[in-house]
Amino acid sequence: MLSFEELTQKIKSLPAGTVIPKPESEKDFTIKGVGMRRGEAALVYRIPTDNLEKYPNGHEKGVTFTEFYKAYTVLQETSSFTREWFNENLPECAKDGGCNFTTIGGIFKLLGIAAYSKSGTYTRK
Repeated sequence: MLSFEELTQKIKSLPAGTVIPKPESEKDFTIKGVGMRRGEAALVYRIPTDNLEKYPNGHEKGVTFTEFYKAYTVLQETSSFTREWFNENLPECAKDGGCNFTTIGGIFKLLGIAAYSKSGTYTRK
């Protein structure tokens, strides 16, 4: 199992512009880089938008490295990361938007530590 620092470094090593795999999206969600969300360091990503007037550079969201590590820990301990667990255990992240769930799962997929198995579930590789 990776330490918090090891997982954080792996996530930070993903280059800006990398497309985050999303199971049901036809548009690209891309990594912007490291920023702040909910008072902590986070991976910030861009969401495709048709409202360029309101979001000329695209809409942005983020997941903190603490949230990533909590999800990673449950993935390692139970072999899965589910939307139900996400909603119950990361409520602030969930309140920010359901796309944060598939962003966490997509980043885990990019890192080779999880696979999308069915709606609302990523499983450990």
